[in-house]
Amino acid sequence: MIDDPFELNDEPAFEPAPVAPQAPPPWLSGLNPEQAAAVKTTEGPLLVLSGAGTGKTRVLTTRLAHILYQRLAPPWNVLAVTFTNRAAKEMRERLGAMIGPVSEQVWLGTFHALGLKMLRRHCDLVGLRSGFSILDTDDQNRVLKGLMELAHIDTKKWPPNIVMGAIQRWKDRGWTPDAVPPHEVGDIADGKALELYGAYQKRLIEVNACDFGDLLLHVLTIFQAEPGILAEYQARFRYILVDEYQDANVSQYLWLRLLARQHKNICCVGDDDQSIYSWRGAEVGNILRFEHDFPGANIVRLERNYRSTPAILGAASGLIRNNATRLGKDLRAAGSLSQETGDKVTIHGVWDGEAEARWVLDTAQSLQRNGARLSDMAILVRAGFQTREFEERFITTGTPYRMIGGLRFYERAEIRDAIAYVRLLSQPDDDLAFERIVNLPKRGLGDASVQVLHLASRAQGMSLLNAARTVLDTDELKPRARNSLRTFVEDIDRWATLRTTMPPAELVATVLDESGYLAMWKADKAPEAPGRVENLQELVSALEDYTDLQEFLEHIALVMENDTRAGVEDAITLMTLHAAKGLEFDHVFLPGWEEQVFPHRRALEGGLSALEEERRLAYVGLTRARRRAFVSYAGSRRVFNQWHSNPKSRFVDEIPAEFKEEDGEMGLTAGSHGMSESYSTWNGGWGKPSGKGTGWERRKAEEKAGQNWQVAKREPSKSGFARGDRVFHQKFGYGEVIAAEDDKLQIAFDKAGQKKVMAGFVKPADEV
Repeated sequence: MIDDPFELNDEPAFEPAPVAPQAPPPWLSGLNPEQAAAVKTTEGPLLVLSGAGTGKTRVLTTRLAHILYQRLAPPWNVLAVTFTNRAAKEMRERLGAMIGPVSEQVWLGTFHALGLKMLRRHCDLVGLRSGFSILDTDDQNRVLKGLMELAHIDTKKWPPNIVMGAIQRWKDRGWTPDAVPPHEVGDIADGKALELYGAYQKRLIEVNACDFGDLLLHVLTIFQAEPGILAEYQARFRYILVDEYQDANVSQYLWLRLLARQHKNICCVGDDDQSIYSWRGAEVGNILRFEHDFPGANIVRLERNYRSTPAILGAASGLIRNNATRLGKDLRAAGSLSQETGDKVTIHGVWDGEAEARWVLDTAQSLQRNGARLSDMAILVRAGFQTREFEERFITTGTPYRMIGGLRFYERAEIRDAIAYVRLLSQPDDDLAFERIVNLPKRGLGDASVQVLHLASRAQGMSLLNAARTVLDTDELKPRARNSLRTFVEDIDRWATLRTTMPPAELVATVLDESGYLAMWKADKAPEAPGRVENLQELVSALEDYTDLQEFLEHIALVMENDTRAGVEDAITLMTLHAAKGLEFDHVFLPGWEEQVFPHRRALEGGLSALEEERRLAYVGLTRARRRAFVSYAGSRRVFNQWHSNPKSRFVDEIPAEFKEEDGEMGLTAGSHGMSESYSTWNGGWGKPSGKGTGWERRKAEEKAGQNWQVAKREPSKSGFARGDRVFHQKFGYGEVIAAEDDKLQIAFDKAGQKKVMAGFVKPADEV
């Protein structure tokens, strides 16, 4: 952003507004009454509740221009805060078009940019020197890892990014190391997270650096320690304008409250109904208690929507009214949209996820034949794993699509890792796959160990896997690394032999379980970790469509080669609901509206506040649509090769009947919104997480036990199956359970003989 040329006490003379009022500027004439009130109410605290599509950016920019045009304050006495650089750039460009170059002197930027601007001026007060650096995520984790090693904290058990996540959450709440409540620490880093936080902050000062969380935290520290500096900024900023206030975290909230304390001319624009980012620190309570924080505050509600049809707005408003904690407003269509009713929200039930993807694409193509462009359509999913079915369908049909805010399914790191295991089982000479997974999850086989394998590989002209077998007969590696490598090679060899007896889906599920890779992500405390587990479950489901691993690998190669996005302007957009906020499309598809999917199972476990945030997310999804909204749900979904039947989402029923039309339900379940029978699988997945080698040890014990399997008591295992149960397996057919242990079954199949399979891949015979 552009720095203003004036020091705090070195401002040019400013001439106040003349007694005779100036002619009203042209931009005021286009405002509706509520927008005009928000622009002209310049004195005292003001909360502008701006619903979706009500013109908040225009109001905010016009208000800023109005303050300057009326000469209520010079530009350097105005603070305007946004959440993104894009929003700041757009606001500055609009402001410049309205009032000219004087707009460059406004303090306008993101929280981070403005915090940095202040910190540069006073960095010595927190121990920093001029020219200090701002660390990126990799550097932060590198510094923290070094400190954890010095403190003898196991970085495998507690990866630095997990501990750093806790530190950043504390910074977002405005807590320095000495202010973190003891109950917030928990067992993170063996209970030493707070100690690490203090050491981390000290280390950053030593290397003259800070991270993004410090940009406001340090300023808050300065304000607390130096009241005179705070008073200077309070006197300086006569007017404060804030965009997307519902997304502010505690640190940002405290910073704003302090700065507004003297003049109290703070205008916050936001929408409590669109607060959907609590997982990254946003506090919806900030906007809900605005009147308490700023007594005498005015509230202006912007309810005239210039984006969507009355039917869509009626559906969205009816849905969000089910939230108890909200300030309340009802959107209504304005302008030309008020003269039409518009199509009702389509509610469509399908049999499964594949049928859902087919229906969405068929509907999109029908719209296209009637003149709509694919680029005017979007598919908004609740969770990343849902994109696979659609991507597969797009690629099969050659339909152009673009992913926004994320990677395509087969580009995601956890999927590439899992595929590397598959590649090595199918192609033992695949050195790239070997390198990717030999130490994933961590096996104590670092760069030095891999370098030994490379030297052996080059010297003997063999693959890394064969080189590993050779090195195991030498003393080239330390005993611990050699033992880890031996286990890894034995696992790879054992899994490779299972290719001829296990279906691909079951084999990959076994590999992910027994390798510890799945357990690694289940133990990860990062916010994105549960999504990675869901993606791995979806990968296993995708494999069910194949009878051979090589066939699956060839399919992926074709998928990655046939990039239907590149260089195509007319392409349908695929993204998550969280990434869609702020965007709009003529036609919006909202798939997966089922309990446990949307609302997500984690929200159902998180209580009322989490459920209400899910409902706000549904509201955001509906209000992205300008002309048509299509909601779909599946009667069953295949997750980890098990079929799950969840009731349709409660959000479907909460849309008022007059604004929706339901079709194609095909007798699908529409019952209560309680937990489904499949909940246990959604709630953690695939049986007990296994540590390194436990699957192999379990199998060896089974083999050693021999006939002891057959004399086990007839008691249900954790899988729900017991000896004597008749079951059906998609590849091996009908059979009888002769032994069961945890999630593993030994079955005597009628035609295929005795097999050991995972319980998730069979179903009771009477259900077939």
